[in-house]
Parts: sequence; structure tokens; C-alpha cells
Amino acid sequence: MKVHEFLKPEAICIQLAAENAEEVIRLLGTKLHTMGYVKDGFIEATLKREENMPTGLPLSGDINAAIPHVDIEFVNQSALALATLTKPVVFRNMVDSDEEIPVRLVIMLALDQPKSQITMLQEVSQIFQQPEIVLKLIEAQTPEEVLSILSRMSPTS
Repeated sequence: MKVHEFLKPEAICIQLAAENAEEVIRLLGTKLHTMGYVKDGFIEATLKREENMPTGLPLSGDINAAIPHVDIEFVNQSALALATLTKPVVFRNMVDSDEEIPVRLVIMLALDQPKSQITMLQEVSQIFQQPEIVLKLIEAQTPEEVLSILSRMSPTS
């Protein structure tokens, strides 16, 4: 299960100028909904989950990320959406929900199997552990460039 295989070019937003985390979640969720990957209620359920179980993730480089997602009941078919942001928006830390994290990279998961969520979170974590890959994603100018960067990642064991 590789990130680039589930990431849809139409669901990649490059250099998005968003005001807050909710705007990013709504935009990515709308793209997945329009393409039929998620059900009605996906966006609201994702926002509600984000309130109770935040997904902001501080990374080792200068750029932080978030991985908003929700239960499989809101998903028709597995897909991912991604946004790079022109300026950081605040997500709350997934480990310490009182901490606010400025995020510039968001990968939204819409997965239809419980086991696939765990596997995909591991895949996304591998990306986030490589500051040079994160920087390349932020600097990408097209959805195709994002997919190319992700497809060239060396497999890890």
C-alpha cells in the first residue's frame, strides 16, 4: 500500500492559501466527495474527529504536517487527498491536544478498511520522517510533481 497509488491528482491542492485547518479539511473533503470516494457526512465527521482527536504532527524539519481522517463508514472507496499550503494553518498536536502546530502539509486519508488505515498511517509516517521529501513536496508546482516525488521514494523495510 503506497501513498502515491491512492493519491488522486484531482485531489492535490498545490500552494493553497487557506485561513485555517477547517478550510483545508473542507476543501480536500469536497474534492474526494465530488469524485465519489467519500459519502455525505465525511467532511463533518472529519471535522468532529479533529476536534476530539487532533491530527497535527510536529516534524523534525521546518515544516509540520497533519493527517486528518475519519472512520471507514464514511468512505466509498479508498483515496487520499493532499494540500501544500502557502502559509501555515494551525492544527492541534495529535499527542498533546493543548499544543497548536503550524502546518503546511496535509494528507487526508479516506480508507475503507480498518487495517488499511494503520498501514497507510505507517506509510505517511515514513514520508514525514524524511525532511528532504517533505520539503520537495512543499516546493512542488504541480500535482504530477507531487506524485512523481512520492513514487520515487525508496521502499523501506
